[in-house]
Amino acid sequence: MNILIGTALLLVVLALFTLFSYKAPQGMKAMGGLANAACASFLVEAFHLSFFGDVLGIEFLQNVGNANGSLGGVAAATLVPLALGVSPVYAVLVGLTCLNFKILPGFIAGYIASFVIKFLEEKVPAGLDLIVIILVAAPLTYFIGDVTSPVVNGVLNTVGSVLIEASTASPIIMGIILGGLITVVATAPLSSMALTAMIGLTGAPMAIGALSVFGSSFMNFVFFSKMKFGSKKDNIAVAIEPLTQADLISANPIPVYVTNFIGGAMSGVIVASMGLINNSPGTATPIAGLAVMFAYNPAVKVLIAAVGCALVSMLGGFIGHAIFKNYKIVTADVVRGTKTEEVAA
Repeated sequence: MNILIGTALLLVVLALFTLFSYKAPQGMKAMGGLANAACASFLVEAFHLSFFGDVLGIEFLQNVGNANGSLGGVAAATLVPLALGVSPVYAVLVGLTCLNFKILPGFIAGYIASFVIKFLEEKVPAGLDLIVIILVAAPLTYFIGDVTSPVVNGVLNTVGSVLIEASTASPIIMGIILGGLITVVATAPLSSMALTAMIGLTGAPMAIGALSVFGSSFMNFVFFSKMKFGSKKDNIAVAIEPLTQADLISANPIPVYVTNFIGGAMSGVIVASMGLINNSPGTATPIAGLAVMFAYNPAVKVLIAAVGCALVSMLGGFIGHAIFKNYKIVTADVVRGTKTEEVAA
């Protein structure tokens, strides 16, 4: 029952992100800021903390990863206002206020504070606006982050409990649920890196997450290319790190999430069947996830699993295209403001 509840909650959260992208004022731009923040924090953390630090033992780079990974809230609360046109000084002011918050509370606080700051800039006489924004916007930002943090953390804990409970199931069921869900989360602003790090996922479940997300690189490259979501640059970017295209993915949730679940589930079954482990939480990311696997498993076994995941994931990309080839998609040009129409794949 907990698995069903957690899965349903995850779908609701993903639907809310999509609704926000379409209906919220400047929602697409805000999602782009969130995607950039995730890359600036979690992606750096995955490489330097989990791989160079935890696995290779390079303390300096471990500190680098710790620094970036701990400031996701600051990054989101800074980059989202910048994406919405707030001046850099006020964006940094809002960002620094979110020092104690994680990336999603920082995103919410930065988004709301952006409109408050713009309103104050219009209404307050020049020269006084800085003082007023300091007195109003900074406390308001902190208040929003403080209120939303327990809610966001509760949601992530519930989703995390699904992954933990699935890890006690049979290898096939574990592979399907963990591989599918973690791969879907990897394409969403929730961030698979953040989720698996927060719940401390290790062992076989973390191995499934790492190699399923690795395989999703090949799947998403095939799927994005076939569906013509964007340019070749977008196709390569989503293969390297899905979070770079979070705004585009949120604009096309059904085809991307369904396809990723299919490919991730197939990869998860392969990894679970081979008995691989990964004791570095938070490494559910394409490149660093694969690299970390060599520290805990025989190299030949990892390579065989990685090749298998890549092949079934590419198959997943073709299956996704076959399912959604006539689906109306929103292209990168539309999402990023150069066109206004939807097109068919």
